[in-house]
Amino acid sequence: MDVMTARGGNRLRWPNLPAALRARVEAALGSPVRTAENRDTGFSPGLASVLALADGRSVFAKAVSRSRNADSYRMHRREAEVLAQLPPTVPAPRLLWSDVDDEWVTIVVEAVAGTVPRLPWCQTELRSFVSVAERLVVALTPSPVPAEPIQQTFAEAFSGWRTLAGAPESTVGLDPWVCRHLERLAALEAEWPAAATGTSLLHGDLRGDNVLLTADRGAVVVDWPSVCVGAGWVDLVCALPSIAMQGGGDPEAVLAGFRPAHGVPPEAITAVAVAVTGLFLYSSRQPPPLALPRLRGFQAAQAEAGLTWLRRRLGSQLGRQEMSP
Repeated sequence: MDVMTARGGNRLRWPNLPAALRARVEAALGSPVRTAENRDTGFSPGLASVLALADGRSVFAKAVSRSRNADSYRMHRREAEVLAQLPPTVPAPRLLWSDVDDEWVTIVVEAVAGTVPRLPWCQTELRSFVSVAERLVVALTPSPVPAEPIQQTFAEAFSGWRTLAGAPESTVGLDPWVCRHLERLAALEAEWPAAATGTSLLHGDLRGDNVLLTADRGAVVVDWPSVCVGAGWVDLVCALPSIAMQGGGDPEAVLAGFRPAHGVPPEAITAVAVAVTGLFLYSSRQPPPLALPRLRGFQAAQAEAGLTWLRRRLGSQLGRQEMSP
């Protein structure tokens, strides 16, 4: 399994959708669907396809049922709400149509003529990624969309270290460095809510597979169900473990080139870095979610990259002797 690539491994195809739903999509678009080209990146078990219409247009469609994955149903529903409210200055696909019933959520947006970044990362495309993260901070501060504060949205997700510290039996098989410093990591994690306070709308899941690189629009950010309000630099910091895992180099070097993080107290960035690494580590040790068999491996690889970063970062801040492997 290629853990570098964000692929859930269990996507629906256009013919898998109920005939009545396919008919609704075609009626809303005013043209029959001739072909459907599936997109395999990402971790939703739903449809993600470029639909070529009989009238020559192309659109991008997403759909998932509540019975297939209730979390994905909820997230698609939220994404439709968010896309309808994003201002045109945000580098995101334009919403064309959405439909929600008790079982299915369907979203249709413009088909962006772009590609996800190549892996391992090349520096030109990594700079485009960092640049679009900066554009998001500018376009989404203050938040133009009503959304929960990050402290509410990620309260459970960003508690991995404290959960592990409270259940010693769950630490079996963990890296010895983690076991030795678990209490300290849990204490640092507890500082993230104050550190992440802010007024920006955050994407909430910024990674390479959620960005399309285009020839005429720069980078376009897709997949918007996880938005929340917090400090504008948080999205990029939370993306750093996946960037490092996918060959993007030293997180500190990437962070140094991200202007919204300049002047942020180092301890604030550390708290969020610890929290997101704890999320990946704790989640990777749980059973796989329904219809998403590859997710845990991807999270484990992100956790490993995050831990490598934390060893260096905590060593420089807290004293290398205390935090040495």
